[in-house]
Amino acid sequence: MKTRTITAIIALLIFVPIVVWGAWPLLIAVFLLAYTALYEILKMNRIHIFSIPGILSMVALFIIMMPQASYMPHISVFQVDLIIVMALLMLSFTVISKNRFSFVDMGFCVLAVAYVGIGFMYFYETREAGLIYILYALLIVWVTDTGAYLFGRAFGRRKLWPQISPNKTIEGFLGGIFCSVLLGLLFYFMGWIEGVQIMLFLLLTMILSMFGQLGDLVESALKRHFDVKDSGRLLPGHGGVLDRFDSFIFVLPLMNILPLIT
Repeated sequence: MKTRTITAIIALLIFVPIVVWGAWPLLIAVFLLAYTALYEILKMNRIHIFSIPGILSMVALFIIMMPQASYMPHISVFQVDLIIVMALLMLSFTVISKNRFSFVDMGFCVLAVAYVGIGFMYFYETREAGLIYILYALLIVWVTDTGAYLFGRAFGRRKLWPQISPNKTIEGFLGGIFCSVLLGLLFYFMGWIEGVQIMLFLLLTMILSMFGQLGDLVESALKRHFDVKDSGRLLPGHGGVLDRFDSFIFVLPLMNILPLIT
């Protein structure tokens, strides 16, 4: 617990000022986090980051995460074309490798790039939309996690999904959503979020809280499938980058899709 706490404090002291500053320091940090997460997820499937599939995956990740001009869509047609080329090259490598790198491996790489790239791309995009939005996303995840833990410890009786995450309970899941609603009320009545009716805002907050917890379960299912405890060891007591950002990978894209950012 001591190691976990020290790691969290140091990480916050480094990470929060970068998020507040935004611009190129945040862009660099987001790219570093994304490439670390890609390394972790490929490693689960025993794909080396500096193998041909790994290098193609890194190129595809860069293509997805290229910053866009304000007048362009989040992912341009040019980017989609380049990603298709990367996918075709990976498919070609299944032949060159005589199927040691299989079609299933290729699909895993493409999905891993999309999973990591879109989530971290929206981290930067959300910050560009306004500091308050990225802070709200961060707080939704943190408050939901804390609420789920506290309610689960105090009232947890029924398991949420024991085959995936044995310690999570339905009571904790609902407690996390409840705490996110309290956070939403605070933001709304302080006037920090504008342009959204209160009932819609609270509904969107609940949806983000639920999907944040779902993102955590998805990464738990991934680790269980590959029989690993943590995605990495970068953060002592916390695991890897994916272990810490799994909820954000779901929350941030959804936050931009839903009518919340004005």
